[in-house]
Amino acid sequence: MARLLRLLAVVAAALLLAAASPAAMAGGPVEVGVNWGSQLSHPLLPSSVVKMLKANGISRVKMFDADPWPVGALVDSGIEVMLGIPNDMLETMNSYGNAKDWVSENVTSYGDKLKLKYVAVGNEPFLKAYNGSFMKTTFPALKNVQKALDEAGVGDKVKAVVPLNADVYVSPDDKPSSGAFRPDINDLMTDMVKFLHDHGAPFVVNIYPFLSLYQSDDFPFEFAFFDGGRNIQDKGGISYTNVFDANYDTLVNALKKAGVPNLKVIVGEAGWPTDGNKNANLKLARRFYDGLLEKLSKDEGTPVRPGKMEVYLFGLFDEDMKSIAPGNFERHWGIFTYDGKPKFPMDLTGKGHDKMLSPVPDVEYLPHQWCVFDDGANDKSKLPGNIQYACASGDCTALGYGCSCNGLDEKSNISYAFNMYFQMQDQDVRACDFDGLAKITDKNASTRGCLFPVQVLSAGGRAAPGLGWAAAAFLALAVMLFV
Repeated sequence: MARLLRLLAVVAAALLLAAASPAAMAGGPVEVGVNWGSQLSHPLLPSSVVKMLKANGISRVKMFDADPWPVGALVDSGIEVMLGIPNDMLETMNSYGNAKDWVSENVTSYGDKLKLKYVAVGNEPFLKAYNGSFMKTTFPALKNVQKALDEAGVGDKVKAVVPLNADVYVSPDDKPSSGAFRPDINDLMTDMVKFLHDHGAPFVVNIYPFLSLYQSDDFPFEFAFFDGGRNIQDKGGISYTNVFDANYDTLVNALKKAGVPNLKVIVGEAGWPTDGNKNANLKLARRFYDGLLEKLSKDEGTPVRPGKMEVYLFGLFDEDMKSIAPGNFERHWGIFTYDGKPKFPMDLTGKGHDKMLSPVPDVEYLPHQWCVFDDGANDKSKLPGNIQYACASGDCTALGYGCSCNGLDEKSNISYAFNMYFQMQDQDVRACDFDGLAKITDKNASTRGCLFPVQVLSAGGRAAPGLGWAAAAFLALAVMLFV
């Protein structure tokens, strides 16, 4: 049954892409990829997202799972794909039989129609915050997945990798030349990078200058960007003008110490959030991306590893269901808004010809209505509890200090909280009650530069636009015959 449903998803995606207009498919390849996350309360239609990727010439996509719905939309698209196996599946992959089944279901079932390049085994599994939860399961899972790929006959072109956070390596004196793998995982990392090297797979690392700035008030602000003009000297007369290069070369030196000096490095995630923190805004995000893309366009690499770099931007869309434990900014990494609109001008070729990227087409919205605080309510004693509930179950990350909706008056703050919950609940009338403290209005509640959004119609609850009657009939017939 699972394979049949996957087949249907592939067929539907192929039909949708075949129906796309040539104009929507315009745009040449670029040297950057994007991370396409899935933690949204209202996902956009995958086929429309793929149209947007092609319109902007984005030729690489990194996924965090292997959900056949979005993956099916990438079939026959020509876009290079990295599929993901989530951390909570790593223990399962310690059984070779399970790894073999996964490869059969998610790799070979697509044949050559999916341009699959990598399988990401876990995501930052060695983070210190995980307290060693995946320390014993990651490497065995990596070996089993690569073995399954090899035995399936695709291991020469599809490589198993492990995207890792930059906290897996350290520099005792903050100089890249002193880079080494973290002492507590040095032996494990050494074995793992040698395995990657022996199987022709790259090291995938996530580098976030924003987090360097966020985690330390003493971090030099200008060093987080590529145009800051700050210089930090290292051994051999090498100088660093930005933390991205310094971080990257710290890894390169760690790889040298581990005995694999020439192991290919891919930056699996690099980006800048646009809300949820005083340094997370459109101006600084644009500054970071402009500098990064210009750097990549020159193929200059880093002082220790010059040349072309492969980088995936993080991320594609804002994700309102992400955990905010690391910070409120976690829900605002997208270069596109929740509804598929570009946030600021960006030239993905790095040539400085900034213009707005093409948005996601065919986006449909819920009715233009908002849930706001009813200041005429008689009993306001239950306000604190209802606000707390709205924010816990909705998304109030834009209300914090230094954020886009900071500085609203009390009434607007309450309305924002109520509306976000209301929208995330598909505008269910019961989601705008709050013990009689709220009301629905058709007057746009946005105020003082703060957007009160109207949520999109979730793609999971509507038919794919443009699907012809013949295709629809074929799918219906297939379902009747095989389900």
